[in-house]
Amino acid sequence: MAHVNGSHHITLSVGPAQEDVEFHVETLGMRFIKRTVLFDGSLPIYHLYYSNAGGDPSAVVTTFPFRQAGLKGRRGTNQAREVHLAVPAGSLDYWQGRLTGRGVEVADAEVLDQRRLLFRHPCGIEYAMVGVEDDPREGHAGAGVPPEHAIHGVYGVGVHVANPENMVEFLSESFHGKGLAEEGDRVVHQVGRPGQGGSVELVVNRTDEPGTWRYGEGTIHHFAWNAETLENQDALKFEIEGVGYTDISELKDRKYFKSVYVRTPGGALFELAVTHAEGGWTCDESPKELGSAFQLPEQFEDRRAELLGRLEPIHVPGEAG
Repeated sequence: MAHVNGSHHITLSVGPAQEDVEFHVETLGMRFIKRTVLFDGSLPIYHLYYSNAGGDPSAVVTTFPFRQAGLKGRRGTNQAREVHLAVPAGSLDYWQGRLTGRGVEVADAEVLDQRRLLFRHPCGIEYAMVGVEDDPREGHAGAGVPPEHAIHGVYGVGVHVANPENMVEFLSESFHGKGLAEEGDRVVHQVGRPGQGGSVELVVNRTDEPGTWRYGEGTIHHFAWNAETLENQDALKFEIEGVGYTDISELKDRKYFKSVYVRTPGGALFELAVTHAEGGWTCDESPKELGSAFQLPEQFEDRRAELLGRLEPIHVPGEAG
């Protein structure tokens, strides 16, 4: 039977590249594992990857820094809106102090009977930290973050919708999700096994105008799910198309994984990703060297000098040079 094994990654359209690197590496202590480019279109845009210690599926945040291209997005309803990160239970006091000390405005909130820290990426994208017990993923103790407080990975995503009913049906029937809770304006589903970043919170939002779906600074572009194998990915795609969700892409090779994309009835773009069997993140760099060199797919190699010349230079905190 086709299945989804939790999340794979989440991809954001952000502002300046250096600002994004400093936020994820220096402030959040995440591991910088890949610098490459957006594969779609002709405009050179970085694609930057951050992860926990092992670069596990369900523990990766990737970004497209669109400030240089001048493309702005609009946050609103009918789009993925909130990045939820999992941290060890009991770590929220540490993170509240760390974030505040680095000039990040933090709100202490109770959501679904659970304490959270709410803050924003410098470009405005909404983040939440959630304390979890018994998370099997190993956090990356970077930038002075103690191992016992390091971010495990993705907890899930908040999707703002004008009406939740169609999205509930889609998650339950096409993504094999399980309804967990409903409180106030939030309806929560769990997709995949616990501890794999598969929480989806549908936030009923009838106040904001619809947000943008194209690339644009300040917005979440897509949320990716771990389909594990190409055979399972095919089965999922067949099921999704078979019930009428035909706004689904052909297979796309992203070098480190292969993906298909589906526009959900709630507006959010979902991706079904399968990590390449030939090494994934380590197909072009050793585990210790991840993120140290500018990587390109073969079709762009003859443009390496041009692309590097057009992209803003970035420096990863902690790197030599």
